[in-house]
Amino acid sequence: MPQQEQDQGQKQGALKRIFLLIPGILLCGVVTIISLGIQAAEERVFDHPYIEALVVAILLGMAVRTAWEPPERWRSGIAFSAKQLLEVAVMLLGASISFAAIVASGGLLIGAIAVTVVIMLAVTYGLSRILGLKTKLAILIACGNSICGNSAIAAVAPVIEADGDDIASSISFTAILGVLMVLGLPLLIPLLKLTATQYGILAGLTVYAVPQVLAATVPAGIVSTQIGTLVKLVRVLMLGPIVVGLSLFVARRRKAAGTAKEGAAKAASISPFKLVPWFIIGFLVLAALRSFQLVPDIAIAPVTKTAAILTVVSMAALGLGVDVRVLSTVGGRVTAAVTLSLMLLLGLSIGLVHFFK
Repeated sequence: MPQQEQDQGQKQGALKRIFLLIPGILLCGVVTIISLGIQAAEERVFDHPYIEALVVAILLGMAVRTAWEPPERWRSGIAFSAKQLLEVAVMLLGASISFAAIVASGGLLIGAIAVTVVIMLAVTYGLSRILGLKTKLAILIACGNSICGNSAIAAVAPVIEADGDDIASSISFTAILGVLMVLGLPLLIPLLKLTATQYGILAGLTVYAVPQVLAATVPAGIVSTQIGTLVKLVRVLMLGPIVVGLSLFVARRRKAAGTAKEGAAKAASISPFKLVPWFIIGFLVLAALRSFQLVPDIAIAPVTKTAAILTVVSMAALGLGVDVRVLSTVGGRVTAAVTLSLMLLLGLSIGLVHFFK
């Protein structure tokens, strides 16, 4: 009888926790619906969204948070949306990636993209630290600028346990410069006399989001669009190893700190399943299944759409948890770090594309 009462109590406790999440999740859902509507309107007017829904969601969430601070009963659902739902979204993205297309693009191009990403990660991180930014914020900016903008920031954030203010800062300023890149990059075609192949590589290396790559390359023709998308895909795939590496680094630092306090006698071998977050393992498993064609093509679109929507919900939650006054204290330094990093990336990429005719 006591066991039955205990089980009943656990069920009631679980139901209570679920009900406590509903108000905050619904609020994030409302912000998400509005943001998706704004993106849809952009697509109808411009054919491509220059400002993605996830950027709109975080900015709209910040606006709501500035005008109204959510009471306690809203906060658990907002926190759940910002962390757990984001982790599910990152995992689902693995199903949309196939390694076969990357291998087919050629070793030289893949190597050049990988080297560019690694160089920019190191340079951007060092530059951000020199400018006085916190370690986690510097990592977010480095990954966002070097890999795939907002998606990289969203994926790395839960791994390094970045707070909402750091995520909002990095995404907001990265998003603004990303839009400027889309608008300004085509001007380099006549200025630098770039071929369609060269411009596609340049766009894939420098523009943040896949929709923005499409927007930047469509005016230059189908060849630029195809090459730009392929290069962008390689950059996105760099996210997997980077996130796994960061998770290992963070876990080892945490273990080292614990060992220092508790003594070397308690040190033990580290299991990879404890070091690597569950959603990263899920991401890699789904990517492998997709590469071996074990994920049916008909399932890719719904899975990718679900991941995109969950990411927007998470960004809405992050915006709802951000105090704009915190952003104002780091805005200048973040802007300088992102701008200088983007200029360096552009210069490095322009030099690189001359090797590809």
